[in-house]
Amino acid sequence: MLKNGSIGYEVSGLQKLLGLPMTGIFDEATYQAVVAVQKQHNLIADGIAGPKTMTALKGDKKEIIKLLNMDDINRAADQLKVDAASVIAVHKVESLGTGFLADGRVKILYERHIMYRQLEQSGFDAADYQQKFPAIVNKARGGYLGGAREYGRLGMASQLSVADALESCSWGAYQIMGFHWQALGFESVHVFVDQMQQGEGKQLDAFVGFITADAKLHAALKSKKWAEFAKIYNGPDYKDNFYDQKLAYAYDNAQANLH
Repeated sequence: MLKNGSIGYEVSGLQKLLGLPMTGIFDEATYQAVVAVQKQHNLIADGIAGPKTMTALKGDKKEIIKLLNMDDINRAADQLKVDAASVIAVHKVESLGTGFLADGRVKILYERHIMYRQLEQSGFDAADYQQKFPAIVNKARGGYLGGAREYGRLGMASQLSVADALESCSWGAYQIMGFHWQALGFESVHVFVDQMQQGEGKQLDAFVGFITADAKLHAALKSKKWAEFAKIYNGPDYKDNFYDQKLAYAYDNAQANLH
């Protein structure tokens, strides 16, 4: 994430893509050029060059269409009955920055303890599976490999039960668990996963559904009670990571950038 004040060879590379002199210093001219590119591609114009901005600069149309844009933000704001700055703030703090891996697949995190629960609910002998495959079926959370390697874990779990395995992963930028598919109005977990693969806009739609399904969470967002929102969404230890302060700061920045 390159922004005002960043220094180094990565900034030089960014300036080369922008057609600017390569000074290696992220100055005001670099900031304005980044904002111009973001506006050109209808991205969130915050002047920060992250994965989305770099994708836009490289001109890969197939990948650009999958990026979250201001149309998605405004649609979500209308659905939630909040201002766009509120949606941007939540996106900045609660998303992983991008909903896709470098190879184009959706970001996932496989949860073996959820797989244990889902298998039990489906009538399988989860305890027996834990004895045989503790890395992918286990009452204890953990075993994470991260990144693309999570697909290896998902693949092994799918050999036991495809639907349960898909339900045991969190998906996309907002890491929505697959087992929420029915509460979010999807016909099946397979339809949910397909939507997550279509783009970050679809991932945001699922996130909107997740918020509206929780009346207290939705009310906290509407009233901009960031501490309450963070407590419900991130858990009682939200203060340890300053989630409420991050949301308030992101909201103020979004408001400034939108006006």
